[in-house]
Amino acid sequence: QVRLLESGGGSVQAGGSLRLSCVVTGEMPIYMAWFRQAPGKEREGVACIGFRNSNSDYADSVKGRATISRDNSKNTMYLEINSLKPEDSALFYCAARSNRGCRLERNYYADWGQGTQVTVSS
Repeated sequence: QVRLLESGGGSVQAGGSLRLSCVVTGEMPIYMAWFRQAPGKEREGVACIGFRNSNSDYADSVKGRATISRDNSKNTMYLEINSLKPEDSALFYCAARSNRGCRLERNYYADWGQGTQVTVSS
């Protein structure tokens, strides 16, 4: 088990950018991901990444606007989203230890952070 701590959320105007961070306490997992959950909606996968930054996947809703990356020397994973839209507003979660590789389905991940709130105003 690892502990995950997200940061970097906040309030931003539409069209702006944010960079979220997830610091890992413990051994850096091979597969990690970002999820988000808006009020009244299911938690959805946003992006996932493998250990060496070479394997990643994105949800269609953020493809072309988001970049997931990690710095294993700093035990940190990042998610940068550009051209933010009001519909991007959600609680963003860091997830780790997928047992099926880089996946965007929540049931594959064993460990979760508490989330960081992103609010995008129009």
